[in-house]
Amino acid sequence: MPSQLRPYQQQAKTAIHAEWDKGHSKTLVVLPTGCGKTIVFAKVAEDQVLAGQRVLILAHRGELLEQAAEKIKSTTGLVCATEKAEQTSIDSWYRITVGSVQTLQRQKRLDQFAPDWFGTIIIDEAHHAVTDGYHRVMEHFPAANVLGVTATPDRGDKRNLGEVFDSLAFEYKLTDAIKEGYLCRIAAQTIPLKLDIAGVGLSAGDFATGELGDALEPYLEQIAAEMASACRNRKTVVFLPLVRTSQKFRDILNAHGFSAAEVNGESPDRKQILADFAEGKYNVLCNSMLLTEGWDCPSVDCVVVLRPTKVRSLYSQMVGRGTRLFPGKTDLLLLDFLWHTERHELCRPADLICEDHDVAVQMTENLAASGAPEELVDAADRASADVVAQREASLAKQLAEMRHRKRRLVDPLQYEMSIQAEDLSGYVPAFGWEMAPPTAEQKSALERLGILPDEIESAGKASLLLDRLHKRREEGMTTPKQIRFLEQKGFRNVGTWKFEAARNLIDRIAANGWRLPSGMDAASYTP
Repeated sequence: MPSQLRPYQQQAKTAIHAEWDKGHSKTLVVLPTGCGKTIVFAKVAEDQVLAGQRVLILAHRGELLEQAAEKIKSTTGLVCATEKAEQTSIDSWYRITVGSVQTLQRQKRLDQFAPDWFGTIIIDEAHHAVTDGYHRVMEHFPAANVLGVTATPDRGDKRNLGEVFDSLAFEYKLTDAIKEGYLCRIAAQTIPLKLDIAGVGLSAGDFATGELGDALEPYLEQIAAEMASACRNRKTVVFLPLVRTSQKFRDILNAHGFSAAEVNGESPDRKQILADFAEGKYNVLCNSMLLTEGWDCPSVDCVVVLRPTKVRSLYSQMVGRGTRLFPGKTDLLLLDFLWHTERHELCRPADLICEDHDVAVQMTENLAASGAPEELVDAADRASADVVAQREASLAKQLAEMRHRKRRLVDPLQYEMSIQAEDLSGYVPAFGWEMAPPTAEQKSALERLGILPDEIESAGKASLLLDRLHKRREEGMTTPKQIRFLEQKGFRNVGTWKFEAARNLIDRIAANGWRLPSGMDAASYTP
């Protein structure tokens, strides 16, 4: 039965086609777990079939291929052929093929297809797409348009997805999905139990799982006791580093009064255990990283991450097991422990929604100080306000020093703070062209608009700033030069004023011999 796309899903689909039309043949879409990325690419696949193309959907796990085929059939009515192990789509009349990258990367298998056989390639869980297998498949079909879909675009080994994709067509933020009611609220709670993993080494860019298991085991009894008071009445999934740790913790939880089960890759009754958990026979499910992708149980309302990680994509996948909506479910409780590690930064609840590192650090400190569940979006807003206040104090100090240096142009940091543009101050380049230095044309344009370009490090930041400057001019907001003049006179947040209000005030000051009119307090003045 055809399904109606949600507004953001329709925006994503439209943006994908727009990128392909512009010549960006490899584009990326980012949707949080639970926001229907499979439905989006199913509809895109349908569009391409209607345009006369064959479509290949690539994934790295069999469960993902099965889910994709089922979703495509349920949303579009189209049936998929399969390219996996002994199954082949050769001679099939179906226009969509779901394929395992492990199978298709083999040259003998690829050679069965003409280079123009597939006009479109869709990569599910596209954060895996930088690996050699995906490259081989895409190189065999050089003219194909490529769509990558993922909930988590960053990778643990730091290989940038800009190596694969030309553009980011659309991104839907986790915070937007929560605010707009498509995912449940997340309440994060820091448990005051200090877990020492300072001695754990690294393997492939993340904590070594064997060492993590050894480091974690002495704390399992204490963790179970904390869970008994924090989440006894919730449906909980626990992620652990090793199968043996997961099985041991299951037994400890049962001794503490929980009804806990454990699943791993070798569990012969895995499907039955998952079904029993979904139906409520168990209230805790322990696993050793088995359930990070491709498993959904919307009634889960508590996630405990006992597999600390440096990889935000992995952390997001774990938490994403509990973000879906479910009747009677009010929020997802995310329990966070005080991991002690001297050498490595690790992911915490703040990293789910904070793009600015300083805000994430502040939010983590605030949650630890509180010790009570706090709604994630509210906590981020509070941390952001704290950081803005700190930055304003630092900026005031910088401006005091700058007053001794006459500048014709406005420092970009002053401008960003004045217009309260956190997306500018926290900007991090993602694609190759964004990381390059600003071009001569960008620098010239910034100078014409009143911004000092020397402090801008990347072409992506320059582009974003120029777009903001033009948009503000269209909206009749203050110019950089008005901001500089009035804030030097002591007025605050001039970046939020209208152009006309600023101009009128400047005219009054000019008429008064460039002094403030009598009785006017710049610090408290609002237009």
